[in-house]
Amino acid sequence: MSKTSLLSIVVPVYNEEGNVTLLTDNIDKGLEGYNYEIIYIDDCSTDNTRKEVKELNHPKVILVELRKNYGQSSAIAAGIDIAKGEYIITMDGDLQNDPSDLPAMLDKLIEEDLDMITGIRQKRKDNFVRTLPSKIANFIIRKTTGLHITDHGCAIKIFTAETAKGLKLYGEMHRFISLVTFMNGARISEMPVKHHARQFGVSKYGLGRTFKVINDLLLILFQRKYMQKPIYLFGNIGLVFAGAGMLINFYLLIIKLMGEDIWGRPLLILGVMLVVMGIQFFTVGIIIDLLMKTYYESQDKRPYNLRKVTTFEKK
Repeated sequence: MSKTSLLSIVVPVYNEEGNVTLLTDNIDKGLEGYNYEIIYIDDCSTDNTRKEVKELNHPKVILVELRKNYGQSSAIAAGIDIAKGEYIITMDGDLQNDPSDLPAMLDKLIEEDLDMITGIRQKRKDNFVRTLPSKIANFIIRKTTGLHITDHGCAIKIFTAETAKGLKLYGEMHRFISLVTFMNGARISEMPVKHHARQFGVSKYGLGRTFKVINDLLLILFQRKYMQKPIYLFGNIGLVFAGAGMLINFYLLIIKLMGEDIWGRPLLILGVMLVVMGIQFFTVGIIIDLLMKTYYESQDKRPYNLRKVTTFEKK
């Protein structure tokens, strides 16, 4: 890669007043000789983060201030929208990522013609509260999607501009950027990177976020498998329920014909409920299928994403 190509480093910050100066110095050292811009997205910090960034008076720094605290995913999305670089880099603002890893990651991205490369945190310096949910989520993603990325939670990532700007981030989706990118058809790889303990400020991660992460993961898995064919999920569930209910009711019909009284039996209530639930699930599947068609057709969207087009002219 030519070092004249512009790199955009997107760093969401929230109450990181003690880190922004050191991080900027580290980026300058790690990317010496490269052409880059540093985009700090302040997610409505309540400390002196904005003041510290402004006092840097750094010609390569851009400060983006959000009107309120939207969360890390929205902050990253804002930075990506503003980024002008040919390659877009994301990293945390807490000094746990090391900018000295970026040149090697860039080389690998370009040499292997990748769309994205992500880090694997070596000798991770986080506590048990952060590492356990991360390991569980990584395991579930590997088993359910076939995407064998070791560390989905690593914030240091490099994308081609087209790949980054095709992301749709909300909720806690920043934790699953690798998976979202993979779902968009990107070529992804990973490599080991350094990881440091937090020196200043307080971690924003707590157990309360675990439930948000689980919900977002379930949403992503649904989108991956059933976004374009929701009837396959809801219809199959409906058929199972309705089928079970019909079998129960058929069994009760045989008993009734044999002269036994079936009125008031819990099994009869269960059979009727299963049939009704089956019809409801099947109906929901049809409605969501129609919504998906409206989603694509009303916005002239295509159910596919092109990576690139190569032409070969005859000489």
